Amino acid sequence: MIKQTFKVEDMTCSNCAMKLESLEDTLEGVKEINASYHKLTMIVEYDESKLTEEQIIAAVKKKGYMAAAIWADNT
Repeated sequence: MIKQTFKVEDMTCSNCAMKLESLEDTLEGVKEINASYHKLTMIVEYDESKLTEEQIIAAVKKKGYMAAAIWADNT
């Protein structure tokens, strides 16, 4: 499992955060997503053998937002 932080600068409200957190239900390998529109970040805990950073960014883009990986914790 890896915890990856993404910057999502075009997130403007709690509905935006909830929309991004809903990716948890559609992306295989995701354990948890926590999005904060106050911090403009999204933290994704996922199985890196089932999902890549690029796939997460592409899924965020499909929801109408731009994400950029900024930090990873490989614990």
